[in-house]
Amino acid sequence: MEAAAGPYDRARALSAFKFGDVTFYWITRACAISVLLILGGIIISLIAGAWPAMREYGFSFLFTSRWAPSADPPVLGALGPIYGTLVTSVIAMMIAIPVGLGIAVFLTEICPLWLRRPIGLAIELLAGIPSIIYGMWGFFVLGPFLANTFQPFMISIFEGVPVLGSIFAGPPSYLSLFNAALILAIMVLPFITSISVDVFKTVPPVLKEAAYGVGCTTWEVVRNVVIPYTRVGVIGGIMLALGRALGETMAVTFIIGNSFKISSSIFAPGTTISAAIASEFAESDGLHQSGLILLGLLLFVLTFFVLAAARLMLMRLEKKAGN
Repeated sequence: MEAAAGPYDRARALSAFKFGDVTFYWITRACAISVLLILGGIIISLIAGAWPAMREYGFSFLFTSRWAPSADPPVLGALGPIYGTLVTSVIAMMIAIPVGLGIAVFLTEICPLWLRRPIGLAIELLAGIPSIIYGMWGFFVLGPFLANTFQPFMISIFEGVPVLGSIFAGPPSYLSLFNAALILAIMVLPFITSISVDVFKTVPPVLKEAAYGVGCTTWEVVRNVVIPYTRVGVIGGIMLALGRALGETMAVTFIIGNSFKISSSIFAPGTTISAAIASEFAESDGLHQSGLILLGLLLFVLTFFVLAAARLMLMRLEKKAGN
């Protein structure tokens, strides 16, 4: 009986293991497929909602700067929100990238041990602050400060200078593209810093010690050893921050001014795609609502292309490093 029971118990155990593996396989596969189904559902719903505006305006929707939903017939153009989205995101990244990388280098290479923990906690707290708090702070504190001090200073410096004079033209304003970009820079700073710190810590100490051993300074070690070794991770963090900047809504809505006019001055009010949707969607209907959904579809496509470009860039860097 014992001899017969041995093979039977072994077969039953193997069958139970096989059943568990098959169950685990199908559960994980269903989770993966659900992501594709959700993404496809979002795309289909956006296209269906935006179809009346697409049929009415066609490609002219992308190149029209006027936004007049109350006109008869309504005139809707996405050029103003697209311009504001790109300008605020570019300015935000121009500020956040050097500051974020500088903080990461300081924490990993220069900062005393007793100071690393407080700075790290401060960065984590920045990432956890709700966006509406950033917007309120920008509206009541940052906006007036910039309008009364920084903006008049920059306007006076570049007044009469070709190109720069129009970029930094007045008058000063509490609500402007630059104010929104500065808020965005503060909001995405923790993403760049945290990811950069993590990837900088992966650099083998022997590489840095060898560089210091031949007389390199800290700047030379960072430029020639740390950054090249971790560039893929750093670029990934930057693109993640850019995706956050492109889609931020509440904080930008508070401080950008919600103006669909396109101005060459970064101190002028403007709007972004997400801010336009947030400020008008609740009161919209018909073609107006369809136009706002089309703006959302454009933001989705823009974010997709940014992330796709980042992925292609990372693949090229990895291939180049492999060669």
